[in-house]
Amino acid sequence: MELGKYSFGVGDRFSHEGEAQLRALMKANAKGIEVTPVWNKSNREHNIVHSEPVETRKEADAAVKALGWTGGYYVDADHINLTNVDRFIAYSNFFTLDVAAYIGNPSEVADVAAFVASCKKLGAKVSIPGIEAPIIISDEILNNVAGKYLAAIKEAGKIYRHIESVKGKNNFITEVSMDEVEAPQTPVDMFFILKMIADEKIPAQTIAPKFTGRFNKGVDYVGDVAQFAKEFEQDVLVIDYAVKNFGLPENLKLSVHSGSDKFTIYPVMAEIIKKYDKGLHVKTAGTTWLEEVIGLAVAGGEALEAAKHIYTAALGRKEELCAPYADVIDIDDAKLPSVKEVAGWNSEKFANTLRHIPGHPDYNSNFRQLIHVGYKVAAEMGEKYTGLLEKYAEIVGGCVEENIYDRHLKRLFNL
Repeated sequence: MELGKYSFGVGDRFSHEGEAQLRALMKANAKGIEVTPVWNKSNREHNIVHSEPVETRKEADAAVKALGWTGGYYVDADHINLTNVDRFIAYSNFFTLDVAAYIGNPSEVADVAAFVASCKKLGAKVSIPGIEAPIIISDEILNNVAGKYLAAIKEAGKIYRHIESVKGKNNFITEVSMDEVEAPQTPVDMFFILKMIADEKIPAQTIAPKFTGRFNKGVDYVGDVAQFAKEFEQDVLVIDYAVKNFGLPENLKLSVHSGSDKFTIYPVMAEIIKKYDKGLHVKTAGTTWLEEVIGLAVAGGEALEAAKHIYTAALGRKEELCAPYADVIDIDDAKLPSVKEVAGWNSEKFANTLRHIPGHPDYNSNFRQLIHVGYKVAAEMGEKYTGLLEKYAEIVGGCVEENIYDRHLKRLFNL
């Protein structure tokens, strides 16, 4: 299997918006940008919602059939490891190997020695076209990067080989993910990480590093845009070198996790991938869930009351709901509206406060982040919530489609 040049990971907490998501991507394809859909849902999300991977597969297959999609499409076992991958193997053909927890773990002495020896064959330094400073190959640097990343990539190899033993070679897409950590990986780190991936014979088609800056869920990028641009461009160049010299797949590309709503850096990424004619994978995390809540608010009446209930309950359980996402949210409690205040809102006010339109006077990123992590409340509502999604499917689906196409794909690909 070979992932397309551009691919878009669409998360869907409740597996109701597959057609709306696919319609958005089909619009991009009609404009000449071929974007491959990847339906992704993590083990954590399945556990919170009490769903199973088979539901994501059914959603993807049903959307493809209903809309007559003839291109490739994938179902991503998102952020998996050896403890939970078996839950996904039968239904997924894209596996995001999350080895962030293994960064910094000790490695076998023999493994470190083998890595150091293999890198020494590259010479005292490596010059990468387009990057001014060469990469120095020294014992100190090699032992340092091995101490940080070798155990993690060895673990990725174990996960990959386990999947391959069941699915067979070339029957799935592999991504290596190291983004859910505090410290970013530099382009130099990326060089050695890719060398390790090649040594492990993992045919990675995408890699998700941790970039400088904050990639909080569902809101814009926060950080030094110039620094991000430098890192992103150098990562692209390092990947190009690694593909040509380490034997990695020719279509290997960067994957941006929590890439939803990072509108500030979309033009940066767009310019760089166009400059070098490279691919990109972006995961939109839970923005579909947020658009469901927006759609219910727009629908008014009982649906608006359900949206208000979700916020009220989430506010009362803020600490519990934020805990699993502590590293990827920043909520200022002082800027969260009170339950009484929200109770008096009409459809327009609620939707405008939640909908991510930069510069809109009603938009509140704190409100948006809290609802983002509050999908557990909707899950506990059970059929009351999913029933409203079905009853107001046209309105909700319109919001989902507009969000992905107008606010994401159009910005990312200058459509």
